[in-house]
Amino acid sequence: MEFSHTPVLLNEVLELLNCHPGQVIVDGTVGGGGHAHEILKRIVPGGFLIGIDRDPNALEAAQKKLREFEGCFKLVHANFADVKEVLKSLGIDAVDGMLLDLGVSSYQLEERARGFTYMQDAPLDMRMDPTQTFSAYNVVNEYSQQELERVIRDYGEERWAKRIAQFIVNSRPIETTGQLVDVIKKAIPAAARREGPHPAKRTFQAIRIEVNQELSLLSKAIEDAVDVLKPGGRLCVISFHSLEDRIVKQMFRSLSNPCTCPPDSPVCTCGRRPRVKVLTSKPVTPTSSEVSANPRSRSAKARCCQKL
Repeated sequence: MEFSHTPVLLNEVLELLNCHPGQVIVDGTVGGGGHAHEILKRIVPGGFLIGIDRDPNALEAAQKKLREFEGCFKLVHANFADVKEVLKSLGIDAVDGMLLDLGVSSYQLEERARGFTYMQDAPLDMRMDPTQTFSAYNVVNEYSQQELERVIRDYGEERWAKRIAQFIVNSRPIETTGQLVDVIKKAIPAAARREGPHPAKRTFQAIRIEVNQELSLLSKAIEDAVDVLKPGGRLCVISFHSLEDRIVKQMFRSLSNPCTCPPDSPVCTCGRRPRVKVLTSKPVTPTSSEVSANPRSRSAKARCCQKL
């Protein structure tokens, strides 16, 4: 199956990043290269793009997508949370902009063997980086009932987390996504299954987040991204669910207003100074026409800040 990932909020991201010739930009989740291709069109000549991704299949696809810009980009197999180490290895001290698109690609969702989706039966996997050993199988079959409940409740915001965790533990071993879906359906009362999204959606999201440590790495990645930006450089983050967006919003707020002095204090004595200016008072969301063309974009939210 060919790697595909339609870039969401493309025009909005390009405007937020304010790309122009000569800039150095990091695409921390390069995917199939959709955003990166359009960024390169705006920063060349003289510009350079560093594309980072955990998925070797994504990097292979991006290499093909960007081949017309040979010599103007470098693709790296790494996690976006390691951006400092990546740039150091390339001899780059600071960059003009960075993009983080936190979405799962269409390829990852639809490639049966990757085990991301509850719509097809496949081995339990869900690894964004297939070279890592820890997978959904480990979470489902090795976590305690209490650990499973925590993951499903905190990362899936699932009201039936306790029952689902109990049913999973009592049904082990669970080898495939299809078996897991059946267990989840049995755990959720019939009346609740008739309402809202697919009954397995929240649990699958939660397990995927746990396998890939998506939320635990995000705060660090945002802080490190700001560290490597030049003054005036911009960071744009696209999130796809409320947990991600909440972290992005809170990190931008703390970086733009770090003062810990009492509100009634006449002068600041804590010495903490703002590091960024938030450019999006509200998140940027897709137009109705984009959602019609790409339904998976409907939950996307973009936030952007500029280093002071």
